[in-house]
Amino acid sequence: MRIGLLGTGPWADMAHAPALRLHEELDFAGVWGRRPEAAEELARRHGTRAYGDLDALLADVDAVAIALPPEVQAGLAVRAARAGCHLLLDKPLAATVAQGRAVVAAAAEARVASVVFFTARFQAASEAWITEQGATDGWFTARAQWLGAVFGGDSPFADSPWRREKGALWDVGPHALSVLLPVLGDVRHVSAAAPGPGDTVHLVLDHAGGASSTLTLSLTAPPAAAGAEVELRGRTGVTLLPEEDEGPVPALLRAADALLSAADGGEPHPCDASFGLRVTEILAEAEALLAAGRR
Repeated sequence: MRIGLLGTGPWADMAHAPALRLHEELDFAGVWGRRPEAAEELARRHGTRAYGDLDALLADVDAVAIALPPEVQAGLAVRAARAGCHLLLDKPLAATVAQGRAVVAAAAEARVASVVFFTARFQAASEAWITEQGATDGWFTARAQWLGAVFGGDSPFADSPWRREKGALWDVGPHALSVLLPVLGDVRHVSAAAPGPGDTVHLVLDHAGGASSTLTLSLTAPPAAAGAEVELRGRTGVTLLPEEDEGPVPALLRAADALLSAADGGEPHPCDASFGLRVTEILAEAEALLAAGRR
């Protein structure tokens, strides 16, 4: 499968481009970026071609990977789907529910496959744990903490405008939801949403399976406090999401495998654009509650 990359930022450089280059069943055909000089530099580092014209790239490939801010990703995903390209997308799918619905509709109309890269869902140990817990009945409650120090250290994402605007809710909230939803069921409603220090938010969720969960999300935690943890409690006892030590590239290779399978006529992956839309809807509900509380 010939695949192109849209985006030239740190995530495109450190995760997407290496994975597309290394995957044995992908031909990393080229890269397009909003800054042509950055596209030229990334293409040089990863042994591919820079495209100055997006439509030319879309015409030359079977699929695209997108590593751009959510509001930009959504519009380009619609454009790529209409050009007949399968979609390897990043979380969050979009910045608004309307944008997310447009992506889902375009992919369905064009009959192209989609996979949204929620990291934990493509890490081997994490996905095995999620599958095991999803098959276990009797969960009573869950606690998820996803704490980053993006704005307080030397993170390559410290200058990300969309992360500064949307905060932890939209950046790491999708990670927590991608773990909780397949285990506890869909969110019937966001019961509570409250701000904490910095961009920290606290959520209480009511799940269709009968359990509740609490989430603490932050990009402004002290570096010594950063980390991710998910704890489940139920009839079988207590279990924790296993720690992962592999980087994003192996997980992205598995996400590419999932896209190839879906594009080849397999079942849609559980993390397709429709799931990405559901996550976006929950984030938007929580955002509205937070805004109402501030008023």
